[in-house]
Amino acid sequence: MMIIVKLILAHILGDFLLQPNSWVKAKEEKKAFAWQLYAHVSIHGLLSLLFLYDINSWKLIASITLSHLIIDYIKLKFQTEDSKIIWFISDQILHLIAIFLLVAYWQNSEKELFDFLLSDSFIILATAALFLTKPVSIILGVLTKPWSEAISNEREKSLRYAGKYIGFIERLLVFVFICTNHFEAVGFLLASKSVFRFGDLKESKERKLTEYILIGTLLSFGIAILVGLLTQNLLKI
Repeated sequence: MMIIVKLILAHILGDFLLQPNSWVKAKEEKKAFAWQLYAHVSIHGLLSLLFLYDINSWKLIASITLSHLIIDYIKLKFQTEDSKIIWFISDQILHLIAIFLLVAYWQNSEKELFDFLLSDSFIILATAALFLTKPVSIILGVLTKPWSEAISNEREKSLRYAGKYIGFIERLLVFVFICTNHFEAVGFLLASKSVFRFGDLKESKERKLTEYILIGTLLSFGIAILVGLLTQNLLKI
């Protein structure tokens, strides 16, 4: 496990602290022809070697360095201005997955890793977490559609996709709080959201908008709580 932690530390340092913004811009402009790409990947390799401090792990270090180059190149090749956020998140997830899989392979512990990924507990947690993202957003959109259409011309413009991502985050937080038996945190989260929304509701002076926001919030929290409680019970079986 400490090998994974050390490699993640090397990744954090290499990707966020030791990569100047000028390198990022150069990579986006020149892509595979940017020397900064190869310098960036080399720094990752050196950091991995430094933290592992074991020349016998050269195969692991080399494979992680190569995977970093491949993943970064794919991101640079296919990302656009509109998809930068999606590619940034995907890029980081792929790097972490590569670290886990390559450590499991070179440390001969792939059986334990795949046993965990195929375990009932992991499948239950992953299914619940994924359900609380886009599927629940679609369900909420269908359930609140009559009220949404009623106030569509009266609602102020908001940041693009902001409401969707806020919903994702709040439901996942509620899910984590329920699964870890921190029910008081759910109340704190709901109270915090109410405080931030109070100004909007007060300034809008629209009863329909107030009711719409309350319905959406209660449905979102309610579904997250139910999924969290159901997951808790399934994990105990």
